Amino acid sequence: MTATSPHQQPQPPREILLADYAPPPFLVRTVDLDVSITGGDVVVRSRLTVFRNPAAVGVPAPLVLDGDELELVSLSVDGRPLAAGSFEVAPERLTIPGIGESAVIDVVTRIDPQRNTRLMGLYASKDGLFTQCEAEGFRRITYFPDRPDVMSRYTTTIHAERSLHPVLLSNGNLVAQGDDGQDRHWARWEDPFPKPSYLFAMVAARLDRLESHFTTRSGRDALLQVYVEPGKLDQADYAMLALKKAMAWDERVFGLELDLDQYMIVAVGDFNMGAMENKGLNIFNTAYVLARPDVATDSDYLGIDRVVAHEYFHNWTGNRVTCRDWFQLSLKEGLTVFRDQEFGADHYSRPVQRIQAVRRLRAAQFPEDAGPMAHPVRPSSFIEISNFYTATVYEKGAEVVRMIHTLIGAEKFRAGMDRYFARHDGQAVTIEEFVQAMADASGQDLGQFMRWYERAGTPVVDVTGIYDAAARAYTLTVRQSLRSPTASAGDENTPLHIPFTVGLVGRDGRDIPLRLDGEPAASGPSRVLPVTSHVQTFRFVDVPSTPVPSLARGFSAPVIINHAYDEAALMHLMAHDSDPFNRWEAGQRLAVALM
Repeated sequence: MTATSPHQQPQPPREILLADYAPPPFLVRTVDLDVSITGGDVVVRSRLTVFRNPAAVGVPAPLVLDGDELELVSLSVDGRPLAAGSFEVAPERLTIPGIGESAVIDVVTRIDPQRNTRLMGLYASKDGLFTQCEAEGFRRITYFPDRPDVMSRYTTTIHAERSLHPVLLSNGNLVAQGDDGQDRHWARWEDPFPKPSYLFAMVAARLDRLESHFTTRSGRDALLQVYVEPGKLDQADYAMLALKKAMAWDERVFGLELDLDQYMIVAVGDFNMGAMENKGLNIFNTAYVLARPDVATDSDYLGIDRVVAHEYFHNWTGNRVTCRDWFQLSLKEGLTVFRDQEFGADHYSRPVQRIQAVRRLRAAQFPEDAGPMAHPVRPSSFIEISNFYTATVYEKGAEVVRMIHTLIGAEKFRAGMDRYFARHDGQAVTIEEFVQAMADASGQDLGQFMRWYERAGTPVVDVTGIYDAAARAYTLTVRQSLRSPTASAGDENTPLHIPFTVGLVGRDGRDIPLRLDGEPAASGPSRVLPVTSHVQTFRFVDVPSTPVPSLARGFSAPVIINHAYDEAALMHLMAHDSDPFNRWEAGQRLAVALM
């Protein structure tokens, strides 16, 4: 029976509010997919083992499955075919009333990847069929509660003509394959870890393959495969090298190793995203996989290094622990951008990598925060979630994670990450749960810090300094304010928790050891000052002469800093500041002042 048509009009868009979040009435324990490809015709048989969510409260709700441009062929519950009238089909959902505590739902749908010009769900490329399911593409393959807090274990069997689609891939590990006769073959994949539907992927295509192996720190041998368009295998070597570098770094720095028997990257020329971290089966645009010295620049190689690392790091920060809802998008993206930035800093010049990251932030995110599209790192509402894959969610989100790292230190940050995974592995969680793991590991109260996730706009920090020669003391006064086109008055009246790293550079060009008034001894050349009020003063003692302040070292917070540096002070910092970022920053300010 045909329930919906691609020509039916979609429902008008509606605003979705974070405040309206409710747990899903049903969860799905397992998903068994059987995808049969015959020419341009694709039939998807889906078996879902569903059960009522104990966290859902209120009157028992019917089972509602999302769907988009699907042709419903058949539907049964616990092996019993449902007659027309016993369920309801709308353009965007399938509603089945009368489901008890648990049930097995069998759904057969037909889809047309050749006509899928939205490139979401299963779509056709010149070399075969590929998927893109983030954020809401799985509903274009089969009916499903297509939301990130429904995590299930998937088994996927793909059938296709061998001559047209010799490569059949999906998430997890290949557990069986064989012939169907008459130029047809099949492959079955099992993903042993629960995942949300947006991480589902499959490929049925004609591709060339590069293989290698990686021995994990626990001694497991992992098969690594990079699939590329025919004839381009000579451009895949660097992507394989980048993958191995990322795997080794994640083991060394965060203690995280690959959890599957194999890991695959597929490069597609018309993939509509940069890259996608589908569990064990990353799909990339070719721009971030293919490189050869005679056709690629240094920037191309660096882009491959960072993007391959970013998608691999999602295996834990995004896949094993994912976001409860799309408002928490920065939970996976901001955290993973921070991780790929640290990967880049450890493999290249840390100062240069930091400067490049801040330049990107100022060029893309600062204007976003100053305009009509300003929104918090965690927005409170959206109409179309695809509009929130922004510099604020990614780049500013990474800066917010970096501020936590600055506040609590590297050792406690690692302890916080360990605690985060120990508590939430296999779960869909919120930003609060990530921040709480950091607070518990460090013993610091990060309640005020949470405002960074809730506020739009770029804070402005005005700093003045006064030197008292008689007392050999230097007093910094720090004033913070927040202005945003979309901010409410209440937002502007409550201060943020800003980690403000400072140093004082003496006349001789050396850092002055920093000792705050009341402390027994100096504690080093840099200090992270916790700026938590609208106006705060910090009095440094044992300062032998008028210093030049080095403010927000390492760009310790994504803020705009105002301080009345004269030309001589900027030249002094450019020549002597021990912080590479601020030495560069002084040169930039001096150049602008001289223009």
